[in-house]
Amino acid sequence: MPAPIVLGFDGSPIARSALDWAAVDAGRRGLPLRIVHVREPWCAEHPFDASTPDDTLTARCERLLAGAARRARDSAPEASISTALVTGAVTERLRTESETADTVVVGSRGLGGFAGLVLGSVGLGLAACAACPVVVVRRMPRAPSGEIVVGYDGSPAADQALEYAAKQAAARRGRLRVLHGLRYAPVAPQPVGFGPVPADDGIERRLADWHERHPGVELTVSMSFEHPTAALAAASRTADLVVVGSVGLTGVSCARLGSVGHGVLHRAHCPVAVVNAPATPV
Repeated sequence: MPAPIVLGFDGSPIARSALDWAAVDAGRRGLPLRIVHVREPWCAEHPFDASTPDDTLTARCERLLAGAARRARDSAPEASISTALVTGAVTERLRTESETADTVVVGSRGLGGFAGLVLGSVGLGLAACAACPVVVVRRMPRAPSGEIVVGYDGSPAADQALEYAAKQAAARRGRLRVLHGLRYAPVAPQPVGFGPVPADDGIERRLADWHERHPGVELTVSMSFEHPTAALAAASRTADLVVVGSVGLTGVSCARLGSVGHGVLHRAHCPVAVVNAPATPV
């Protein structure tokens, strides 16, 4: 059986949006969907507001999962759907789930978050440490465009992000737009005898080689002089999904979620996928 898409579900409104996204993606890519609710061990089995002795926390969690499974089947009747009630710290348990998952999907901020926060600790924690791509759903696209946008800087994490973005574009029969930030202007003032600074640092050639190996994916390349976070946030206004690597060329190796990924998660207008490259031994 292929690796499943795992959804972390807590019943919050944004978690329901994440559920819809995960169910449709599972159906579209022919993957099973596993809906996971993490019960924190310090929560009482018999809630203070229980109406009957049978109204336990376990019963409530099971009803929550059953309702989520029904909603997922309505969105993707062709998908294989299962549920799991597990106990532990939310981020840690979902990180463990990521070890055998194709993708982990979460809402940007669940029931336990502070009202003023755009992104909760679970989304940030998973984006930084998961063993598979993590999709954080903060906003859903207003209207599907068929475009997947990926930030690319030539780093190993960016290569992994490009592969994941291509799978998403192929499954949607959509377009893959590669956004690359140039470090130098196309033509810069130079002393006599020196030519202009090249506009291309080899990325276009690498992408052309990649496209030759994946001819079925419609690929466009956009060059930008904006900060990567601002450029990707702007592109997210018309994209179905923005994909970033966990740490690019300017990242710190011990901080798995770089500043660009962190910024895009807070500012994107569509779901964001963060793709972790394998950790490099120190």
